[in-house]
Amino acid sequence: MKNLFFAIAIVMLSFAAFAQTDSKPAPPTTRTVSGQVLTSKDMPAVRIEFDKAFKYAGAQSFVLYNVANAEQHFFVETDKDGRMKRFYWIQFEGYLPDNKHSYNYKSPKIVNSGGFDFFADAYARSLTGDMGRPDSDGARARAFLSAKGFRMGSTEVMYQRLVHLIDEAKRNELMIIYAEDLTGTGFTAADLNEGGSARARWAEVSQGLLDRALKGMKITKQ
Repeated sequence: MKNLFFAIAIVMLSFAAFAQTDSKPAPPTTRTVSGQVLTSKDMPAVRIEFDKAFKYAGAQSFVLYNVANAEQHFFVETDKDGRMKRFYWIQFEGYLPDNKHSYNYKSPKIVNSGGFDFFADAYARSLTGDMGRPDSDGARARAFLSAKGFRMGSTEVMYQRLVHLIDEAKRNELMIIYAEDLTGTGFTAADLNEGGSARARWAEVSQGLLDRALKGMKITKQ
C-alpha cells in the first residue's frame, strides 16, 4: 500500500504524456546545485541553502498544461531504510509569452524569508485518494521521486506551500513545497482536515510545519 500510489502516479503520468502529443518541448534546466545550495541567476536571482539532513535528488523541467514553463528541484531526507521522512520540492514557473495568464493567490498568510515575501498555506493529504490531474506538476513531482527510488514512509503526508510572485505582472513565481510524513504525529490527514475541534489542532500542527520548513533552508537574494 505504501508504494501503490507511486506506481499509479507513473502509469497515469505515462498515459498523460502519450495522450498529449501536441505538448510543447520541455525547456532546459537552467538553475544549478552544488552540495546543499541551489542557485538561480534570475527569475528570481536567489540562493537557497538546505540543511545537511537533505540530499539532492535531481531536477526536471517541462511545459505545464501547455501554458507555463516549470523547473523542479528536489531535496530529500530519508530514514535508515531509505524511505522519505520529509522533502523540499522547489519549482520555478512562468507563463509562456503566447498567453496572458497571471497567478492569483488568495492566501491571507504572508511570511518573509531572505527578503522575499511568500504566500503561505498548509494542508494534509492521504496519497490513497483522488490526486487530481495526472499531468499536473504534483503528479510529475511524485513520479520523478518514485522513478528515483524514493518512497514516503506512509501514505499520510502534510505539506507547507510557499509562493513568491516574482514580477508585478504576476506571471512568474518561485514555489517551495516542504512535505513531511505524518507518521508519529498521532494524526491522519482526515483528522487534520476535519472541522470543529480539529481546526485548533491543525493550527498548532501547521505552525510547527511552517517553522520547520523555514528552519531547514536559508534563502538569500543574489
